[in-house]
Amino acid sequence: MEILNIQFKILFLQKEISMTNKIYYLASCSTCRKIIKSLPNSDRLEFHDIRENPITLNELEEMHSLSGSYEALFSKKAQLYKTLDLKNKALTEDDYKKYLLQHYTFLSRPVVIFNGEIFIGNTQPNILKLTKALASV
Repeated sequence: MEILNIQFKILFLQKEISMTNKIYYLASCSTCRKIIKSLPNSDRLEFHDIRENPITLNELEEMHSLSGSYEALFSKKAQLYKTLDLKNKALTEDDYKKYLLQHYTFLSRPVVIFNGEIFIGNTQPNILKLTKALASV
């Protein structure tokens, strides 16, 4: 019985730790900087520069669990995507996962996890939803 309690506490703490409100961005990206400046209550987010601190498997798994797919997190606008001629390959979810872990440029930026919801990329509708979510705090 005590082992189950300990396992439950560990799972609870892992869930609590992973539910950090966080923004994954690229500091050198002018679009990311512009978006961050426009966000209300951005001080409530933990900032994670993906070039300086590459995403971990656990972080990617959390993003995947919230988004439902690795492809949703993958940027097909990345120069490396074009250089590697990936558009002419039939990529699987495992391929997207591999490339996301391989190089930061494949992550569609910014990715924000806030109150258990994920916001991926810089489209205007996405940024408007994120702004509303942050403003409600």
